[in-house]
Amino acid sequence: MKIVRNIFLGCLAALMFSSCEKGLDPITPLSPGSDIEDPTLTITFPAVGKPVNVMEGDTIVTYKFTAVDDVEIGSIKIDIDGTEIANLTSFPDYRRAVVEYKHVGLPDGDHKLTVTVTDLTGKTVTKFVNFRKTTLPPYEPMEGEVLYIPFDGTYLDYINGLEAAKTGSPSFTEGIKGDAYAGATDSYLTLPTAGLTAPEMSISFWIKTNSTPDRAGILVLSPPGESRNNGIRIFREGTADEQKIGVNFGVGTTEVWMNPIYTFAPDGSWLHVVLSISQAKAVAYINGEQVLEYLPETPAPLDWTGVTSMTIGSGQPNFVYWEHFSDLSLYDELHIFNRAITPEEVQTLYNITK
Repeated sequence: MKIVRNIFLGCLAALMFSSCEKGLDPITPLSPGSDIEDPTLTITFPAVGKPVNVMEGDTIVTYKFTAVDDVEIGSIKIDIDGTEIANLTSFPDYRRAVVEYKHVGLPDGDHKLTVTVTDLTGKTVTKFVNFRKTTLPPYEPMEGEVLYIPFDGTYLDYINGLEAAKTGSPSFTEGIKGDAYAGATDSYLTLPTAGLTAPEMSISFWIKTNSTPDRAGILVLSPPGESRNNGIRIFREGTADEQKIGVNFGVGTTEVWMNPIYTFAPDGSWLHVVLSISQAKAVAYINGEQVLEYLPETPAPLDWTGVTSMTIGSGQPNFVYWEHFSDLSLYDELHIFNRAITPEEVQTLYNITK
């Protein structure tokens, strides 16, 4: 039997080898064709007319651009103020290079970034951006303030120096103060919640609502799965003519709904939204004025079990079960505190930027 089995295995191996030789599931090389077109180049950062702001002690500027060629990119040369700082010749995708180049040690002042892309036949494209690099003075947070993102051309938290991770293609536009976050389909920002969460919390931000889609997540600190006894979820729902901003948060044993905290016509106006949660009560403010208050029968702290990330501009990934996906609205001047703030502090935040 052993001899028969060995003969069978030998025949099977020979058959498999023969099948491969005969071209079953072959890998057919494709000719790249003639290199006809010039390469293309898009510089996405720095942006034309926008300053490059960095935190004190941080000398890194990250240049972002995309180069494309119909056959193959040969090299990408990066110059600053006429001096070459890099010449890239190796790319994971030889036809489309998405580059984020970190430049260390750039001094403050006016600069000119020039990028030249050359394909294998010597055809080139060159583009440049003039920009001003500025080191920001240290931000002085209010008492208990643990996050401040002004969205002035970056997604940088001015308190801890951490930049939010970007998913999709959000952008920047004119805001209530400087630039603002401009949402896009399937786009949002994420940050870890380490250092942000506390038994009490306040959140302050400006929003200019785009009612398409008719519902979306705004700011979400939520655990995975359909669990609402932990974390905070701020969202909007409604129609093209009437939108409602709602809040849901968890205190461990139960969930709390404040929905809606405000109903309004999305007429293109900016709204200042504040949510202040203590163990004794939760208060919502719109444009500096209190609009809703929740008083629990039994005071309880916020529960953060399983909450490890915060999403800005969408319910994704943990609050999508009611279709609270990405928001196309504009956001500006996001502040988070590890305590409940007072009505006077709400007025201060509102008056600074209105």
